[in-house]
Amino acid sequence: MKTNLKNLRRFSTFLFALACLSLPPAQAQKVDRTKPPELGTPPSLTLPQIQKATLSNGIRVVVMEKHGVPLVQMNLMLRAGAALEPQDKIGLASLTAAMLKEGAGDKSSLELADAIDYLGASIGTTADNQSLWAFLHTPLSKFDEAFALFSDIVLKPTFPANELERLRKERLTSLVQMHDQPTTVAAVAASKLVFGEKHAYGRGTMGNEKTIRGLTIEDVKGFYNQYYHAANAVFVVVGDVKTADVVAKLEKTFGSWRKGEPATLKIPAADQVKGRTVYLIDKPNAPQSVIRISRVGADRLTKDYFPIAVMNTILGGSFSSRLNNNLREVHGYTYGAGSSFDMRLAPGSFTASSSVQTAVTDKAMTEFFSELHRISEKVSDQELNRAKNYLALGYPGDFETASQIAGQLGEMLYYGLPDEYFNSYIKNVLAVTKEDVQRVAKKYVDPENIAVVVVGDQKTIQKGLEGLKLGKMKTMKIEDVLGKMPVL
Repeated sequence: MKTNLKNLRRFSTFLFALACLSLPPAQAQKVDRTKPPELGTPPSLTLPQIQKATLSNGIRVVVMEKHGVPLVQMNLMLRAGAALEPQDKIGLASLTAAMLKEGAGDKSSLELADAIDYLGASIGTTADNQSLWAFLHTPLSKFDEAFALFSDIVLKPTFPANELERLRKERLTSLVQMHDQPTTVAAVAASKLVFGEKHAYGRGTMGNEKTIRGLTIEDVKGFYNQYYHAANAVFVVVGDVKTADVVAKLEKTFGSWRKGEPATLKIPAADQVKGRTVYLIDKPNAPQSVIRISRVGADRLTKDYFPIAVMNTILGGSFSSRLNNNLREVHGYTYGAGSSFDMRLAPGSFTASSSVQTAVTDKAMTEFFSELHRISEKVSDQELNRAKNYLALGYPGDFETASQIAGQLGEMLYYGLPDEYFNSYIKNVLAVTKEDVQRVAKKYVDPENIAVVVVGDQKTIQKGLEGLKLGKMKTMKIEDVLGKMPVL
C-alpha cells in the first residue's frame, strides 16, 4: 500500500510538472515582478457575542464562547500596576506579580511548576505600569485542575523569603546584563528623557539597584493586601466553554474575595519635549549605533486613533513603510527601521528607531529626519490605500486564537471601548482620509521638538552627528542612564 501511494505521488508530481512546462511562454510573462502585488479586498470581522456578568462581590466577568477548539484562556486584570508603587520602591508591583508563582496553597515554587506542566497548561503573571495580568491557558479537559492552581496562585500566595532572594539576584543580574544591551540602554534613556524619571512612564517597572536591594517580603505582602482584591479585578474568559458554567466556577472561588476599595490610578500627561537635543551615550567600539528618536505621543482614547494608525503605517509601521524602505532598501544602512505609538491611559511615546552601521550613523540620521519632515506633507492615494488595506487585512489575524481574543477584550475593558469596537475597526480604518493623515502627522510628529538618543561608539560618530547641527548635544555614559553596574 505504501509503495502504491508513493508511486501515485510521484506520478502526480510528474503530471503537474508537465502541465507547467506546457504553459505558453506569454502566460508566464504576464507577471510584472517590478511592482508589489495588489492587496486583496479588506475582509469583514464579526466576532461571537460578548457575554457579561458580575460576581456577588462586584468582580466583572466577560466571556466569549469560541467553540471548536478544546482550549480555554482566562485572564485576570487587576489595577495593581507600577504607577501605584511608591517612588522609593520602584519594582514592587512587578516583584509582587512574580512572587505569586513562587509558592501558593500547599505547593512550593517547583511543585507548582511541575503541576502546571503535568496538565499541559501555562500560567503567567506580570505587571506593567498600569495593571497586573494573570493568565491561564489550558486544555478544556484539564480546566478544573488548572483553574484550581490558578486560583491558589492569585488568592493564596505564600511569598517564601528564599524565593524573594532568588528573584532579587535574578533582577540584579538583569541590571548587569542591561549595561551590555545598547537597544535596552537607548529605550531606558528615551523614556527617562521624554517623561522624566518620576513619571510612571519614565521610571520603568523593574526598579534600580537601590530599590531592588531594599524591597522586602513585608513590602510585597503590603502591596498585595492593598491592591489584590475584588474592587480592582476583571476576568476575561475565551474558549470552548459555556458562560453560565464559567461564571458559576468563578463565583464559587473568587466570589468570596474581599471587596476592598478601588485603586485610584491617575497618570498625568507628561510635558511635551521642547526643542531638539541629541543625547550621545558612549558604547566604546560598538559595531552599530542604536538610534531612538522620541517625544510624547497620544493616549489610547484619542479621537485621532485611526488616523494615527494609518499615518504610522505609512511612516514606519510596516515592512514597506517609508522609514524601512529608505534606510534598509534604498541605502542599506540597517536590517530594519520603524516607528510606533505607545498609547496608554495618558499619552505614551511616539518613537522612530533603528540600529545602523557605525560608519553611517550621521547619514542614517539625515534620512530619519528627512522622513519625519516629509510625513507632514500630503500622502499619495496609493500609499494611503495600501496602508489602510494593510491594517484592515491584518486585523482579523489578531483574533485567531483564544489568547489573542482575550488580550483584545482586556484592552477593550481597560479603556472602556464600546462592545462594537472590534466589528467596526475595519470600517473606521477605511474611513481615514489623506487630510486626516496630514493633520495627525503635523500634530504628533514634530521633528523640531523631539529627543534624539544615540547609543554607539562616541569617538567614531560624534563629529559626524555634530556636523548635522540637529541641536545641542549632550554626551553621556551608560552609567548615567542605568546607574553603576551592580556588584553581584
